[in-house]
Amino acid sequence: MRINAPNSFAGSVLGYCTNVHAGTNLATIKADLDEHAVAVKARVSPTEALGIGLWLPYSAAVQLTEGDAEEKTRRFRDWLTQRGLFCFTLNGFPFGDFHREVVKHAVYEPHWADPRRLDYTRRLSRILAGLLPDDVSEASISTLPLGWPATFCGRPDQYDAQARLAAKQLTDLVHDLARLELDTGKHIHVDLEPEPGCVLDTAPGVVRYFEQHLWGTPDEVSVRGYLGVCHDVCHSAVMFEPQTEAIDTYRKAGLRVGKVQVSSAIEAEFDGKTPEARDAVVTQLRSFAEDRYLHQTVIRDGAGETRFYEDLPVALDQEASERRGTWRVHFHVPVFADSFGSIASTQAEIAACLRLLRQAQNLPALEVETYAWGVLPPSALPADDGDAQLADGIAAELRWVRDRLR
Repeated sequence: MRINAPNSFAGSVLGYCTNVHAGTNLATIKADLDEHAVAVKARVSPTEALGIGLWLPYSAAVQLTEGDAEEKTRRFRDWLTQRGLFCFTLNGFPFGDFHREVVKHAVYEPHWADPRRLDYTRRLSRILAGLLPDDVSEASISTLPLGWPATFCGRPDQYDAQARLAAKQLTDLVHDLARLELDTGKHIHVDLEPEPGCVLDTAPGVVRYFEQHLWGTPDEVSVRGYLGVCHDVCHSAVMFEPQTEAIDTYRKAGLRVGKVQVSSAIEAEFDGKTPEARDAVVTQLRSFAEDRYLHQTVIRDGAGETRFYEDLPVALDQEASERRGTWRVHFHVPVFADSFGSIASTQAEIAACLRLLRQAQNLPALEVETYAWGVLPPSALPADDGDAQLADGIAAELRWVRDRLR
């Protein structure tokens, strides 16, 4: 299977994350891929295989790892190959149904101090090793940044104990990944994905956790080889963390960026606008305040100070009357769009990140992750809604990123 072009750049593969699809078992996942991924491939890569970042919830991971796991995984890989698709990474963040009516904080469970998270990630590592094409020897599994503070540790005085327990489980995972590489020749690394409001939500916080809990032990060399970071552009942007600053922080610490999730957030500017224009901004922000996902919001004032709200409706309730500052909202919007009526996106952050990454000899895996297509308000949808629009939208995102890489 040829995977070099047109979706490979400086040793990296560009694809899209299938957590945008709702399947929760192998049958429904295959149906989604048949309906959507094949259509995306036809639009952006008609003569070459298309890379997909598979999302496999725990229920599907169990299906593939119970019984004759090696044979089940081989058959699934053959099924993908027949459709011109190949798995180049796994999204191991959402554990359960990511498209239920209300997800919100549930996406952060189980956290990394819970044995279920370790079991899930172990299963994913074996699956990914079996799904990789023969000529691909390394791949990433992205995972949550330990958890959400309220459920990860409850109280601040419980943090250290939970952080140590999470580090113990991550170190146990590293040993499994080393054995897996000896058995299969596939180097699978697990990359923590900082997200606004989580236990780890900025680059300095991630580095600090590695320094305090994972490095400086007899396992440090192995940890550095098998654990890294998944840099999500949207998440970094929401925290007003410049892309250069974040990537440089990881590089200076010797922490590998194993995957980059190419994603865009909402940005709303109030300062310098007329009262009528500010009213329009608030109205449009309210259209994004939907009930399924958590939309963390950070507001920066004119002095550069920031205020964090764990969800957009909370921010609107407490700050909309003030109508000032710059708002950034964790809502994954199509990466090809720089604005939506009265509000903008953080698309420029993607361009900045890609420019920085292009300077490296080898790019990490690049995964477009716009999982929120199903909850976008009409003002953010290109053309007509529907199944064809989803494939068209994902294809347009991949083309936009590909053009910037070139």
